[in-house]
Amino acid sequence: MENIVLTIHLILALALVGIVLIQRSEGGGLGLGGGGGGDGIMSGRGAATALSKITWVLAVGFIITSMSLTIIASRNANSSSIFDRLGNESQSEDIDTDALLPPTDELLPPIKGEGAPLVPSAD
Repeated sequence: MENIVLTIHLILALALVGIVLIQRSEGGGLGLGGGGGGDGIMSGRGAATALSKITWVLAVGFIITSMSLTIIASRNANSSSIFDRLGNESQSEDIDTDALLPPTDELLPPIKGEGAPLVPSAD
């Protein structure tokens, strides 16, 4: 079910992007540019009305599929937190975390008495 809703959601998203790009903007848009005289069904005003209606339908469908995916995901989710699962795993396994860390002597800067300069010389 989730895969079907996700597929519809992706198709709606692509269609919505395409319809928005086709619409005429103040600068002429990618399609339907340049006046287009005549009183046909796809005249300037008729095309704008049809495209705006299609945009609204696609947008409503996109929002509905978004909410559906959210509801489906919340039903499939575990009620426990990721921190609860991490806490249980670290208590059940006996891993020596000190053995995984490098020695602290390697992490410290050299001491002045060891002959290594603390600050590089300006030479």
